[in-house]
Amino acid sequence: MRSNSALSVRPSLGLTLATIGGVLFLHMPLALIVLYAFSSEDKSYVFPPPSLTTQWFAVALDRVDVWNAVTLSVQVALCATALALILGTLAAGALARSKFFGRDAISLLLILPIALPGVVTGIALRSAYHSADIPFSFWTIVIGHATFCIVVVYNNAVARLRRLSPSLIEASMDLGANAFQTFFYVVLPQLGSALLAGALLAFALSFDEVIVTTFTAGQQTTLPIWMLQELIRPRQRPVTNVVAVFIIAMTFIPIVAAYWLTQRGDDDVRR
Repeated sequence: MRSNSALSVRPSLGLTLATIGGVLFLHMPLALIVLYAFSSEDKSYVFPPPSLTTQWFAVALDRVDVWNAVTLSVQVALCATALALILGTLAAGALARSKFFGRDAISLLLILPIALPGVVTGIALRSAYHSADIPFSFWTIVIGHATFCIVVVYNNAVARLRRLSPSLIEASMDLGANAFQTFFYVVLPQLGSALLAGALLAFALSFDEVIVTTFTAGQQTTLPIWMLQELIRPRQRPVTNVVAVFIIAMTFIPIVAAYWLTQRGDDDVRR
């Protein structure tokens, strides 16, 4: 058996530089947005900023339209995540270990929404709502977001279920537990971290989704749509940058937490 030191390979200088370049390419624009949120310049992007200030955060916190957009985005994300948890878990339980005709086709249809561009999903849903004479509302936004949130929960749950030892379920049934008791006391604890990670990822995806949120709920819009509307107003750029920082934080924190939970859950399953 090879030792761990024999298996470890030190990356080359070129690979290291390429990795650093890729990370900078992905995250440098985000860093600039955070920097401009503290800039004292209120009309244009000047680098480096003439001076730094926190006044725009106070201005953003006093804006009623910002709070309305944040509230709507959070409500939509929570509802879409809850719906995705229920449907995604049920779909994973049905497809993880069962073998039947059309299983692969159903699995593909479940994963397809996240592979499609958001504009395609938005146009398709808009056409479907129009054909069914369904007025645009809060729940049409939730349904639109749930179409791709389900994929995240399903992928996490089905991956964990496939690594779950069948002997645990068989032992529970042999000891007299029924299907519901086996699910709640054996399967669900094993799925806990995977479902929580999926829920966090689903919330992050729903919170910053733009294309599928083009349906307004009354006179309110979600936070990404509010940002698109404000970008055409030069004097609103500092406030828009502050809101962008808030969106970055609201999506970055759940993604990091989901990654940590996934790694921890995988270690528990290996043990």
